[in-house]
Amino acid sequence: MPISLTDRLRGQARTLKQHTLTVWFAARDPRTPWFVRLLALCVAAYALSPIDLVPDFIPVLGYLDDLILIPLGLALVIRLTPPAVLVDARQRASTVAQRPVSRIAAACIVALWLLTLALLAWWLHDTLTR
Repeated sequence: MPISLTDRLRGQARTLKQHTLTVWFAARDPRTPWFVRLLALCVAAYALSPIDLVPDFIPVLGYLDDLILIPLGLALVIRLTPPAVLVDARQRASTVAQRPVSRIAAACIVALWLLTLALLAWWLHDTLTR
């Protein structure tokens, strides 16, 4: 019996979650080089953040970050992480039932959106009052 599209998507989602948790734990490991830790923290925080940089309700672009940016970031971090750290991080990720939530990343994304809206409002005000 062939695997349905829904089952394949669920499997891909589980794999993506597993990689995200692996990167999260690798970022917190002191054996990871500092630049990889910084990249891993950014990628994991963004992937685990409840708020997207581009909201999902925006057609096409809303899912672009989920489909391209996060997997590319995860692949880069996994490639740069030392193998021993990856083994330990994968082991820890497989035992975790609930995902960590990055409130700091959520606050940064909200701040970025507010800054963008403020700049847009300033530009509109400046343009309309000339």
